[in-house]
Amino acid sequence: MDLPVVDLAPYLEIAACSDPTAEEEAHLRSMCAAVSASLRDTGALIVKDPRCTAQDNDRFLDMMESYFERSDEFKRLQERPQLHYQVGATPEGIEVPRSLVDEEMQEKIKKIPKEYQPATPSGPDPKWRYMWRVGPRPLNTSFKELNAEPVIPDGFPEWKETMDFWGSKMISAIEVVAEMAAIGFGLSKDAFTSLMNQGPHLLAPTGSDLKKHGSEGTVFAGFHYDLNFLTIHGRSRFPGLNIWVRSGQKMEVKVPLGCLLIQTGKQLEWLTGGECLAGMHEVVVTNRTLEAIERARQENRSLWRVSSTLFGHIASDALLKPLGQFEEGPLASNYPPMYAGEYVEQELSAINLKGVALM
Repeated sequence: MDLPVVDLAPYLEIAACSDPTAEEEAHLRSMCAAVSASLRDTGALIVKDPRCTAQDNDRFLDMMESYFERSDEFKRLQERPQLHYQVGATPEGIEVPRSLVDEEMQEKIKKIPKEYQPATPSGPDPKWRYMWRVGPRPLNTSFKELNAEPVIPDGFPEWKETMDFWGSKMISAIEVVAEMAAIGFGLSKDAFTSLMNQGPHLLAPTGSDLKKHGSEGTVFAGFHYDLNFLTIHGRSRFPGLNIWVRSGQKMEVKVPLGCLLIQTGKQLEWLTGGECLAGMHEVVVTNRTLEAIERARQENRSLWRVSSTLFGHIASDALLKPLGQFEEGPLASNYPPMYAGEYVEQELSAINLKGVALM
């Protein structure tokens, strides 16, 4: 089973047209239906956005490899635990996989057929992460720590421009997918994007040291879902991402060159009253990862596995609740109205990013 690849170019062309033909409008609705169906049925989608090139992704990965190769002492200068690690560096061993602390999730894992069960992490994730805010933040907010100023490491003069450039491109791709999903679900085109305005979007690349943690079966990111609205990734140079589709089947994700992976987050689940479920996933060293490590060694390339991940969020002060027809859905009562920022803070506590000792 492969994820569908949706080319965003036709949608962008038709959406920009002031007077589309009936045929073009039908094509647009068909594309939007495919996007919403994939998010509902698989929790994921691969998109090709003509505005986001493989070269853009490579430029970003090159800089992040250089950063993660610096010493731990250097990287810890960018650590901001007092801000819940929502800006700057998060060292390895801080993020706790939800599957280690959530009894409900542990019960869910036991019900997954043996061949599809996730790898079992032995403790916190052995990966670094860097959080960089993307886009404007509200002047007045009840959730200031989720909208903190960015941290720039010394010795990287290109840092801000590279992060902002790639981050803004990925936000643009998320916004188009959000529009298409809204249309596909029978909502207004801006049902989701209007709630994303001034959201605490985070470009959050991870860095995993394959020299240190490169043995088969090492779990870099234990079985979990994302707490935000939609997550987008550029193609990594080292495979290892597994996702679980709604049927319970486990899939190893293969992102074609020049494409981006979109995954559903918990905020989308909330807004659709459970029509879409937050996609479960993990990152594990597999046989294909080992093959990529060997190729990188032979070509004298970096052995840090960098993910160019961006978390697209609903604005902190916006209310999360099922929208439109989802308000009458069978599971709507499971998703009571709650401010997005309040929900995010609850989730950060659960995965150990608010200083709550769980291990």
